[in-house]
Amino acid sequence: MTRVLGLLRRELLIALTAISMLPACGGAALQPQATPPAELRLGFFPNMTHATALVGIKKGFLQDALGAQTTLQPSAFSSGSNLVEALLSGSIDATYIGPNPALTAYARSHGQAVRVISGATSGGAALVVRPGVPLKTLASPGLGSTQDVALRWWLKQNGRADEITVLPQDNSQTLQTFKSGQIDGAWVPEPWATRLVLEAGGRVLVDERDLWPGGQFATTLLVFRTDFLLQHPETVKRLLAGHTQADQWLNANPTEAQAAVTDYLTELTGSKLSPAVTAAAWSHMTFTLDPLPATLRTAADHAIQLGLLPPVDLTDLYAR
Repeated sequence: MTRVLGLLRRELLIALTAISMLPACGGAALQPQATPPAELRLGFFPNMTHATALVGIKKGFLQDALGAQTTLQPSAFSSGSNLVEALLSGSIDATYIGPNPALTAYARSHGQAVRVISGATSGGAALVVRPGVPLKTLASPGLGSTQDVALRWWLKQNGRADEITVLPQDNSQTLQTFKSGQIDGAWVPEPWATRLVLEAGGRVLVDERDLWPGGQFATTLLVFRTDFLLQHPETVKRLLAGHTQADQWLNANPTEAQAAVTDYLTELTGSKLSPAVTAAAWSHMTFTLDPLPATLRTAADHAIQLGLLPPVDLTDLYAR
């Protein structure tokens, strides 16, 4: 219990530091508005790696923190590319998103459109393969997605990029193509990695945690559009406070949190995860407010070397 309380105090300190930094975010011409926005449009994925978003929405942490003047309008997305387009078009104000789509939005807008506010999840991704089968075709959640970059970089580092085809497809489709033998494996986030193992007989070839120092790497971040952040800094602070409460609750109440996440995913997808899948997938993730910026810089370097991201200066990526 003492260790848990110590971790929560550390998480809260990280969040409070981020909150204190928000008004100094660069980009200039826009000025804070006196009236809170009527709504805050928030994107997220129906994946367990977005558990902070799921419990923040379902348990009311985010709406309660925003208060009565601003209504939270959550929207579930199926791919990072769709989230990037929504951010850049102004269709959403903030989102839980993987590092590489966040980097794509930042690079495409020449460092102007988005800012990382907080971390959310570390870990929770793996390459799962069919036992005893030569690897010829592997799936990823989408070209340029966080797991797609991880897979392509691993193939490059192991000298197999020219002999294995990477097939981007939705995670739900990957489960079916894996079961039918159309693909030989996939690098996917949770709960899909665990589902490939427990429901389709796969085995973990690479747990991505093993590729990073200390087993920690950014999987999910909380990102805001820069113009929303500049116009509504107090609303951003409120949302971040709710995000912090959701993070603390996840870490302090893992059993109840697993049930809440499973229930909301069932509501969103119409498919209920088994308790065994939920528990196993949960053990592969860490929920943290730390955005783990060093790992984001590494992810950017990998994507650049793969030709999936142009060279980009990350100086202004984080609200400061």
